[in-house]
Amino acid sequence: MNDQVNAHAATRAQGVAAPALAILGSLVSINAGAAWAKGLFPAVGSAGVVALRVGLSALILLAIVRPWRFKLRRADVPNLVIYGVMLGAMNLFIYRSFERIPLGIAVAIEVTGPLAVVILSSRHARDFLWVILAGAGLWLLLPTAAGSAPLDPIGIAYALAAAFCWAMYIVFGKRVSMLDGGQAVSWGLLAACVFVVPFGVTHAGGDLLAPAVLGGGLAVALLSSALPYTLEMKALKRLPRRVFGILVSAGPAVAALAGFLLLGERLTTLQWLAIALVTLACAGAAATADRR
Repeated sequence: MNDQVNAHAATRAQGVAAPALAILGSLVSINAGAAWAKGLFPAVGSAGVVALRVGLSALILLAIVRPWRFKLRRADVPNLVIYGVMLGAMNLFIYRSFERIPLGIAVAIEVTGPLAVVILSSRHARDFLWVILAGAGLWLLLPTAAGSAPLDPIGIAYALAAAFCWAMYIVFGKRVSMLDGGQAVSWGLLAACVFVVPFGVTHAGGDLLAPAVLGGGLAVALLSSALPYTLEMKALKRLPRRVFGILVSAGPAVAALAGFLLLGERLTTLQWLAIALVTLACAGAAATADRR
């Protein structure tokens, strides 16, 4: 009997290991893409990189999904447009933030957007513990906190704007999530493309078409969009949403590591503590939300 129990436990652990590694691969890919994107900023600016990432991702997905094959209700169009605009604005704001503050700190601030969606939909007082933890983490990141390292306030403001856009992206994404055949993401990316590409063209102009820049933009699109989304979809099929949410909550920590290893961004002990608090708050919110 014990042998059977042990064998079952081992099989279950192996079944969880593969999707957990897929989530880790997704986080590494997203943040490697962010670091790569930051390296392109001197050539075409953050707006130019966003235009390349969103534009190339939209072209790839439209070619694969071909959403025009499916009937689209007129009532879904406004929600799709807002969903896409929020996606584009989120990318613009977070890349602007990357220009001014370290990756890990920007992402730690940005993830408070999804956290706010979970908390605002909660009816349990205990969930406000996660608000307290996240608030403590953000306070430690602010330049006004005692012993905190100086951070560009405009970079913080951009990260907060990205957090708001991420929250709206979730709200409106939920409204269009039932569309057939991947329509929501493909049409949403097209709307995001129409919104952000003019910013990139205005800023960088013809430099966006330089072969080296196009190649770098394609790498960012694949690393930050195509590959991580594919890995996450595979993981979601085999992991409970609670476990998925907890694993994804490691995003700020992985971003901080990517910034350190790939860009040489060094954080203080206080900043690492702040990132840990925000990560813990997001993981706790994911865990308790799924139980409801």
